Amino acid sequence: MPSARILTATLLISICLLQGCSEARQKLYVMAMDYERDQAGLEQKSVVVNGRETAYYESNAAPQAETIVLLHGFAANKENWLRFSRYLTPQYHILAPDLPGHGDSTKDMNLSYHIEDQVRYLDELMTTLGVSQFHLVGNSMGGAISSLYAARHPDKITTLSLFDPAGIYDHESEFAKLLKEGENPLIVENEEDFEQLMNFAMEEPPFVPWPITTVIAERSIANKAINEKIFGELLEDFAQLDFKQQIRTISAPTFILWGEQDRVIAWQNAEQFTSLIPNSRKLILPHVGHAPMIEEPEKSAEILKTFIETTKASRS
Repeated sequence: MPSARILTATLLISICLLQGCSEARQKLYVMAMDYERDQAGLEQKSVVVNGRETAYYESNAAPQAETIVLLHGFAANKENWLRFSRYLTPQYHILAPDLPGHGDSTKDMNLSYHIEDQVRYLDELMTTLGVSQFHLVGNSMGGAISSLYAARHPDKITTLSLFDPAGIYDHESEFAKLLKEGENPLIVENEEDFEQLMNFAMEEPPFVPWPITTVIAERSIANKAINEKIFGELLEDFAQLDFKQQIRTISAPTFILWGEQDRVIAWQNAEQFTSLIPNSRKLILPHVGHAPMIEEPEKSAEILKTFIETTKASRS
C-alpha cells in the first residue's frame, strides 16, 4: 500500500541521515524505481541475445495493442522513460531497453558501441522478442540510432519520433563549445559533476530526493570508463557517417520534438531533420531542455499519441 511505502521510505531516509548508510540508500533507490515502474504499468525483464544481456521494461498490453519502442540517449537508461510511459501503457505495448553499455545491460569494454552496431543490436533484440512492426521513439543518441534503424528497416517502422536527436550539428550548441575547450559535461566523475549535468541537460530537472540522486550519481561515476569509450566511438561515427544522406531514405511518417532550451544539441537543427526526412514535421517546446520525456512527460506523451493516432487515421 502507498502508506506502507511512504513509512518505509521515511525510515530509510532517517537511517541514511543518521548513519550515511550506502545500503539504505540503495534500498531506497530500488523502492523508488519499483514504485515508478508499478505506476507506469511496466515489468522489468532481461534477455540474452548473441551473448549480450539486455535489460528492458515491458508493459502487459492487450494482444492487439501496437508496440512503441523507446530508446534512451548517451549515458542514460530505460528509467528515463518511466513517467512518460505511464501515459502510454493503458493503450500501447511499451518496450524500453537499456542499450548495450548502459543501465543494467551488458557493459563490455571489448564490445563495439558504434551506431551501426547499435542498429544491428536493436534489430537482433526485436527479432528475439518477436516484434516485427512498431513505432520507434529515440532521444539524443537514441534518436540517431532510431533514424538509421528506420532507414535500414522501413518495413518494420510504423512511425518514427525523434526527441532532441543526435546526428546533425549544423548549429552549434553550448555543449559543442565546451567540447572544443576540452570539457565534457556528459561524463560524470563526481557527485558535483552529476548535479551540474542535470542542470545542464534539462531546463527544469524534476525533483528527486537526495538519497536517490546520490545513488544515481554513484552509478554514473562507476560508468565513467564505458561512457568514455562509447562517446569516443560516437565522435568517430559522426565524423565519418554520411548521416544526412542516409536519413533521406526514411519512409516512415516522422515527428521531431525538440526542447528550445536544449544546451546539448541546438534546437535549430530540427529544421535540417525535417528538410531531409520526407513526410516529417517538427514541434519546438519552450522552457524544455534536452529530455522532453523527463521534463514534460505528460505533454510529451500526449504529443506522441496525437501523432501516432493521426498517422493511423490517415493510413486508414
